[in-house]
Amino acid sequence: MLTRLQTLIHDIAHSEVMPRFLHAEGIRKADGSLLSAADLAAQAAFERHLPDIVRAPVLGEEMPLMQQKNLWQKQAQTGLWVVDPIDGTTNFLNGLPHFALSVAFVRQGKTLFGAVYNPATQEMFAAAQGRGAFLNGRPLPLRIGQKRLFEAVAGVEVKRLRSGKLSSRIHTLSPVRSIRSLGSSTLDWCYLAAGRYDVYVHGGQNLWDYAAGALILTEAGGQLATLEGDDFWSGEHVFQRSVIAAVEPALFDQWLKWVRANQ
Repeated sequence: MLTRLQTLIHDIAHSEVMPRFLHAEGIRKADGSLLSAADLAAQAAFERHLPDIVRAPVLGEEMPLMQQKNLWQKQAQTGLWVVDPIDGTTNFLNGLPHFALSVAFVRQGKTLFGAVYNPATQEMFAAAQGRGAFLNGRPLPLRIGQKRLFEAVAGVEVKRLRSGKLSSRIHTLSPVRSIRSLGSSTLDWCYLAAGRYDVYVHGGQNLWDYAAGALILTEAGGQLATLEGDDFWSGEHVFQRSVIAAVEPALFDQWLKWVRANQ
């Protein structure tokens, strides 16, 4: 099923998304984020074809919130596809080749398998529960070293950090060597799983931002928590969840301690 999913994501990316890259115009949604015709075309294609892999409903980012919540309430038994047709739409609309299509199959609140694909770089990140994580077939992480926190590269989405204190201290008292914010949460997870980032923090991701990526990270050996507690998968707020994460255990412990102390 994971192989079929990767093939489907690849085909939709190159039939619905890439032909519109560098030619798309965006509209502003009610929440202030951007939407393009490519988002809608890709989501519609996933809704048509994903049930051929597993016959289950499809929850897409571009659906009304009430419809999303109704689908989530029913996913425990039948399972549910969770789709972000284009994560990084602002990058996509501005011609920046850093965006991705993300799809996960979820049952009883946990992701069983999923994939994240950047068609501009042709990088397919994928994982299945208990079977490891891969980039174009190569096991993740690609690289990992015994870094100390002050040597680390951190992925940080500052504007999503609810704590002004934490946001300020990450910049003024930064415990890491360098900070990156590239505009695609689904790819942030994958870059962390690959070892391109060393540590990561985000103040609140949507379900479709983390459904595939969190599995890819954990299957690569990564550890994760939230700003509020140690169990990432606990709690009722599945539609927006914060994250603190790293691949290497000792680095995770250092990063978690620093972030929690500076909230």
